[in-house]
Amino acid sequence: MAKTLVLTEKPSVGRDIAKVLNCNQKGDGCISGNRYIVTWALGHLVTLAEPEAYNEKYKSWTMDDLPMLPERMKLVVINQTAKQFKVVQALMKSCDISDLVIATDSGREGELVARWIMQKAGWNKPTKRLWISSQTDKAIKEGFASLRPAAEYDNLYKSAQARAEADWLVGLNVTRALTCKYNAQLSAGRVQTPTLALLVEREQEIKNFVPKDYWTVQINTGGFTATWRDAKGQSKIFDKEKAEAIVAAISGCEGVLKTVTREYKHQAPPAAYDLTELQRDANKKYAYTAKQTLSLMQSLYETHKALTYPRTDSRYITDDVAATLVDRLQSIAIGNYKELAGGLIRKRPLSTKYIVNNAKVTDHHAIIPTDGQINLTQFSPEERNIFDLVVRRFIAVLSPAFEYEETKIGIMVNKQEFFAKGKIVKNPGWKAAYGNLLASDDENDDEEREQSLPPVKQGDRIKIVSVQAKGSKTKPPARYNEATLLTAMENPARHMENKELREVLETTSGLGTPATRADIIEKLFSSFYAERRGKEIVPTSKGIQLIGIVPAELRSAELTARWEQTLALISKGKARDQVFIDDMRKYATKLVSTVKVSELKFVHDNVTRQKCPDCGQFLLDVKGKKGRMLICPDRECGYRKSVSFETNARCPNCHKKLEMRGDGDNQMFVCICGYREKLSDFKKRKGEAGANKAEVRNYLNNQTDTGGANSALAEQLAKWKESHSKQ
Repeated sequence: MAKTLVLTEKPSVGRDIAKVLNCNQKGDGCISGNRYIVTWALGHLVTLAEPEAYNEKYKSWTMDDLPMLPERMKLVVINQTAKQFKVVQALMKSCDISDLVIATDSGREGELVARWIMQKAGWNKPTKRLWISSQTDKAIKEGFASLRPAAEYDNLYKSAQARAEADWLVGLNVTRALTCKYNAQLSAGRVQTPTLALLVEREQEIKNFVPKDYWTVQINTGGFTATWRDAKGQSKIFDKEKAEAIVAAISGCEGVLKTVTREYKHQAPPAAYDLTELQRDANKKYAYTAKQTLSLMQSLYETHKALTYPRTDSRYITDDVAATLVDRLQSIAIGNYKELAGGLIRKRPLSTKYIVNNAKVTDHHAIIPTDGQINLTQFSPEERNIFDLVVRRFIAVLSPAFEYEETKIGIMVNKQEFFAKGKIVKNPGWKAAYGNLLASDDENDDEEREQSLPPVKQGDRIKIVSVQAKGSKTKPPARYNEATLLTAMENPARHMENKELREVLETTSGLGTPATRADIIEKLFSSFYAERRGKEIVPTSKGIQLIGIVPAELRSAELTARWEQTLALISKGKARDQVFIDDMRKYATKLVSTVKVSELKFVHDNVTRQKCPDCGQFLLDVKGKKGRMLICPDRECGYRKSVSFETNARCPNCHKKLEMRGDGDNQMFVCICGYREKLSDFKKRKGEAGANKAEVRNYLNNQTDTGGANSALAEQLAKWKESHSKQ
């Protein structure tokens, strides 16, 4: 009896699907049953060939050989995962297999994983597509009951392949051109470079910012405070003498309540999460990186089956998903959410006007809980935090609006006007989902903060207890953190003064996609173009110089966003992939020409006097992801050595994380507070305190960090190792 082959993206997903399909006979890289055989990739098994696959001359990086424009892009099997590819290929060529179900991730990259494997393996039999948004048994069963013809997703594949080929053409050509031109390890890309440009532009704004002194005048009535404002509503006074004159004019005076307005208001709940919004909130609340949040979401989706597909750009659900909302509420009616979820269930019908919108759902709906059984005790603390964010947002979006009465009062004191406002909550609505966990919405300066106001009426005389002119300085724009950088990547139009460009960008998807933005940010760190300082992201000298020498067009957020818009049109069959690729070939040629004729300079300002032991060049001192490193500037050499790195060990004095310095027997913990301790003494102290070897080893688990090599092969190998360890 012929069987159906099911191709998943990862072994863990393969095992889940095999269980639902009653496949229990384990084989080499697959699991078999009476009707199905489930196999898997290890992430990508096939990728675009490196330049040397087209011509031997490309093994050497020379400007004369650029641009590289293969007539037709080749696919190659990735060496590190070649064994699993042979397994999948053998199954695809087997006479016992009649058809195939693509069960890779339901998205652009998941489609690419499967199609490249099929193409390289020579698959030509009937194919269907499994498209699901959660990994619960119920979702898998329903998905297999409604498989779609794979041809319906051909345009999605064309979009994915066009993206990959464009990144090859632009990224590899510009990277080689910059590296050859400036004799430095430089790289550029269609999303990476404009993202870095955002950081550099912000740093320049901060550098050029000149603070100005200003004052605000406030009165204290004993029950509340009020702030002076001029006829235009401005509270900042940039003339000290004027501020002091106002204080002098009203000191010892009594005020009269000139205006009292009370207005009923309501605030709708925030929309459900898409990936970018979730990454923003996780960074704000828990300081998680975008990549860390995506990884935690992936675990909650694949392993725990508690949340739906993470790589989504939609914040709404469709009518058919709305029919399952009660089941999802019942699944989260546990622990701290039991009363909140139960209250919504009891008050049916549910209010869905803030979450259901068929027109705003793309490939996947918003991130919401599944209807499967959830065991919170199996979650790590980090997974628990992400789950908490999603569940509370889910409960909030199904709740009524927050209702309150806002009171605004105006006080006249000797011809000077002061204002205050207060709020009386009428119905907590969706804010009840957060209890006391929700931060204040009021992000104003000290003036006119929400406060409790006593019962007052127009004409009341107000006693002035004290008056104060408070001095402050205008602040420069804040550096980006991951939350604000994600926002800037999603909405680059906000950061443009050109009105026409803003209008164009408001109709595009921004820089990258929700699924790729985390990796782009991480690549800025691994390439040493940016570094973290606490929560802030700061461009390095290398990054700043790169933006100065890279072709201006490649820095443009508008151009990159247009590319993403075109890729989206290709996925919907509204644009041709080949036209896009032809444009990318022309664009790569133009960029290389621009680099060739450039007269700009690149200077390493972090050169040490220590020579590379392999090639003799002076090493560069760089700050990697977890510490300082010495690296060779020669791309072909690639030598790197860790100088110091942040450990998990805590300083016994100030409790901050200790830095490890030195080699071998000279390794030493160092703290910014001045504390120093040899590693040998640390181990002895921990041993006397009763710590076991595993605990000591955990403190040192960052010791082999290399700062993140900027290598696609290294990244692929890391993904393979991660997947392989789960088999």
